[in-house]
Amino acid sequence: MSDKPSSFPLNRRQALGLIAVSAGGGVFLPGIVLAQQASPYAGLALFDSGAGVCAITPEATEGPFYFDPKLRRADITEGKAGIALNVRLQVVDAGCRPLPGARVDIWHCDAQGHYSGYRGQGDDQDVDTSGQSFLRGWQKTDDTGIVSFATIYPGWYRGRTTHIHFKVFPNDNSVMTGQLFFPDSLSEQIFTTVAPYTDRSGRRDTLNARDGIARRAGPLSQAALREVADAYQALMIVAVKAD
Repeated sequence: MSDKPSSFPLNRRQALGLIAVSAGGGVFLPGIVLAQQASPYAGLALFDSGAGVCAITPEATEGPFYFDPKLRRADITEGKAGIALNVRLQVVDAGCRPLPGARVDIWHCDAQGHYSGYRGQGDDQDVDTSGQSFLRGWQKTDDTGIVSFATIYPGWYRGRTTHIHFKVFPNDNSVMTGQLFFPDSLSEQIFTTVAPYTDRSGRRDTLNARDGIARRAGPLSQAALREVADAYQALMIVAVKAD
């Protein structure tokens, strides 16, 4: 099997369902608007810089698998196979003003639920990925506060729902740590029908509603997804308190 991230073999428009979004190119929806929607997956709308006040994105635990690989890069796949995913984050302040030049780190597990750089991975804790740096990297936001990473749709591991970790450094004096979550319906379709996700033994044991971290983070940490060429795109605004 090719290590190149694959496109979704099913009808992706059907798979996305209510989570299709309309944002594109520029800036995204203020978090406070997203929180007021009946469904966090109903979509993203464009907003003008400085229009309204953004709800500060809830912080979430860093987890045990963070390290800085010193890799400033847009493509973090390192040959890992899976559904191609573009993660597009916009960092803004509480007034919805984009924050250029902020450092953004992301990291997540592969299709088999393994993180790079650690021993004791997998259901039997017998997978060692020490010395590897797949699915990790950082960039600085552009003039519109946006970073974009090429990666794969994350898998799962016991006790956690599907997620991507991120850190935002608005400046040298502050850091915000969070997690980005995905709709269970899409994750379930991918994990049960698409290789290499289907190579994973067993069924995942934790959905969003049963994940304590996802519940505390709430709808402001739910990614909105849309179709792009041969991939999904996950969009989220990260509103931070900048000193």
